[in-house]
Amino acid sequence: MNSVIALAERNVPRYTSYPTAPHFTPAVDAKTYAGWLAAMPSGSTLSLYLHVPFCTDICLYCGCHTKAVRRAEPLDLYTDRLIAEIGMVAAAVASHKVVHIHWGGGTPSILGKDRLAKIVGTIREKFDLSTLVEHAIELDPRRVDADLAAALVAIGVSRASLGVQDFSPHVQEAIGRPQPFEVVEQAAKALRDAGIDHINIDLMYGLPRQTIADVERSASLAASLEPSRLALFGYAHVPWFKGNQKLIDVASLAGPGERIEQARAASRTLASHGYVPIGLDHFALPEDDLATLQRDGRLRRNFQGYTTDEADGLIGFGASAIGKLPQGFIQNAVDISSYNRTIESGSLTTVKGVAVSSDDVLRAEIIERLMCDLGVDLDTLPASKTSDDLDTSFAHELHDLDGLVAAGMVRIDGRRISITEEGRPFVRLVAAAFDAYLPQNRSRHSVAV
Repeated sequence: MNSVIALAERNVPRYTSYPTAPHFTPAVDAKTYAGWLAAMPSGSTLSLYLHVPFCTDICLYCGCHTKAVRRAEPLDLYTDRLIAEIGMVAAAVASHKVVHIHWGGGTPSILGKDRLAKIVGTIREKFDLSTLVEHAIELDPRRVDADLAAALVAIGVSRASLGVQDFSPHVQEAIGRPQPFEVVEQAAKALRDAGIDHINIDLMYGLPRQTIADVERSASLAASLEPSRLALFGYAHVPWFKGNQKLIDVASLAGPGERIEQARAASRTLASHGYVPIGLDHFALPEDDLATLQRDGRLRRNFQGYTTDEADGLIGFGASAIGKLPQGFIQNAVDISSYNRTIESGSLTTVKGVAVSSDDVLRAEIIERLMCDLGVDLDTLPASKTSDDLDTSFAHELHDLDGLVAAGMVRIDGRRISITEEGRPFVRLVAAAFDAYLPQNRSRHSVAV
């Protein structure tokens, strides 16, 4: 058990991208981004992500780029800047079809129905939505009522994700998020009554004062609401990065051994309710598209987690938003004031990013397949055939997996890597073996489990 705990305590990325965000640099700027947009191949498809960095209150556990706002003026200003940014980007890529739209934050619905409608009206005017597959939004259940649900349907939202974390009152008190089960139940009902049938629920383990019994109860209550998908994230305690987390009593946090047991207990509970595991930390009903794509080997992973989004490019709008184009990754200014000023000046607000090499593309493919399929065959990767000068032996990386093989978490058959059920919670460690950048900044990341 001690060796398992040591593995769980290792610091590794969440691998929602590769290279990961700590390796973005100012070498990729607004001029670079403009060039990449202009070079998008004809016929490319796009996914749009809109980041709204505002909440009514800041929860103590939160690690998102957001701030508390209770006045209309900042929301009005930000809405205008989002619309301006959408116009600038659309001028370069409006001919490409949009297949996915995703709102994140913060609490995107804090904008209210009129501002949301104004932004979506601009998107409809500037982009081709004729082949839109999904329009999703992240919501705080405490702010969902019938009026909001109707407004979301009016702008075309088809999937809503409800942030729950835990249903236990003592855990909610410890994280500054009072939210009885009945509130979430009513939110789900309001969405369904309005016509939004695709509902996700987000849960967490490793929260302050949380026990295995709390995690099991929360998973069971969440499943009783019959969401099509659930996510089970491990709380990442990074007070050096998010000051609000300094208010959490470290002594109230579970140790690595209990975190492992909490994750396993929640997984067992969700499985007992008919949900199938998706990759590392998602669950879905067997008939859900996420489960179907996983069975077909077509599941994808991006900054929103596991996804059915197969677009060629991801365009990020708003402060701190990250995008991905064939040439690499880009990120907008994190500071809201800087974002607003730059957009007002008529310029894109890209402040950093990374251009990807052929080696990056190959390693990204390996890591994505490991994270999505819990396995990869190094001899059948399309990216390995794009360049003759790539080192595709990966002898060092395979050797690095010896410890996980000995622990029964990984099997290696020739050059086929398979992660066992025992190893599922440790999949990030397997992916990390193929991360050429990781030795430079291991300490910046959260624990593996």
